[in-house]
Amino acid sequence: MKNPQDPKSVEPRLSRRDLLNLLGVCGVVSASQLLGCSPQALVGPAAPAPRTGPQPKGTASPEQALLQDFLFLQLTDPHWGYSGANNPEASHTLIDAIRRINETAVVPDFIVFTGDLTQTTDDDALRRRRMKEFKSIVDELKIKTRYFIPGEHDAGPDGGMAFREIFGETHGTFEHKGVHFVLIDNVSAAGSQIGAAQLDWLTKDLAKVPLEQPVVVFAHRPLFELYPSWDWTTQDGGQAIELLSGHKNVTVFYGHIHQEHHFKTGNIEHHASRSLIFPLPAPGSVPKKAPLPWDAAARDHGLGYRDIREETGHVAIEELPFAPSATPTSSPS
Repeated sequence: MKNPQDPKSVEPRLSRRDLLNLLGVCGVVSASQLLGCSPQALVGPAAPAPRTGPQPKGTASPEQALLQDFLFLQLTDPHWGYSGANNPEASHTLIDAIRRINETAVVPDFIVFTGDLTQTTDDDALRRRRMKEFKSIVDELKIKTRYFIPGEHDAGPDGGMAFREIFGETHGTFEHKGVHFVLIDNVSAAGSQIGAAQLDWLTKDLAKVPLEQPVVVFAHRPLFELYPSWDWTTQDGGQAIELLSGHKNVTVFYGHIHQEHHFKTGNIEHHASRSLIFPLPAPGSVPKKAPLPWDAAARDHGLGYRDIREETGHVAIEELPFAPSATPTSSPS
């Protein structure tokens, strides 16, 4: 996994305009919320400290003492190379998102792309070309620390071979300001699974992480059984959840389902982000899974926008329309 040098840390308290700008295209996360992440508290001041006994006023819990507040972004399922009626603006949606992020005054510490970077193809040469085009586009980001994991569109046809050539290893870990981050590949192995070798690697990695240290996991598919008949699950994801459940503060961010979704397994919070290409229906809401039709009259097209407001110690999130650029940006040749 390629790990560029971290940029200089910035003050994470954004203006309302900056937050709306970023939330229009991706998920924004404040480290202080990883202790008790919830759909209404993804950005904002520190959550109350868990208490196991009397604490002197002003004393931080061990979990809070580990954390230095920071922001990072999640962007998922851009499907570069897609062309079709479900997003007639696909040739510049990703480019517009990168520009919007760059126009924001704040520079988040890093960005994670959680899979399906490109649209699937059985043509090996076309797959590599799309990945190189995608990389060229995101290289324009002013956020210089970036992490990538594959989706089944990227890695399914060749077991992740092309992805590894262009982006590096498909899974890995990194530490950032008191938080342990894990990137899981649950798409390269056949059968929608993580695989025994990677689960063994995860076991050894987590054994070195203190139980009280916050852990954040990125995966493409949901680790739990959201809707298996639509392939919205990971066959051996329960084993990963069991390994993670021994840690006190665990948050999982994923993509794949092209919609916002929040779920909890034991003490683990799971949060899905909207796609940057087209939305999919709610789990089991229709007989057959298919992209939702493009609505030319809509401003958001199911691609996301969020209002942010502070409410008694946390910041609530409300969905707002996503306004695409008025002038399409040319895609790379």
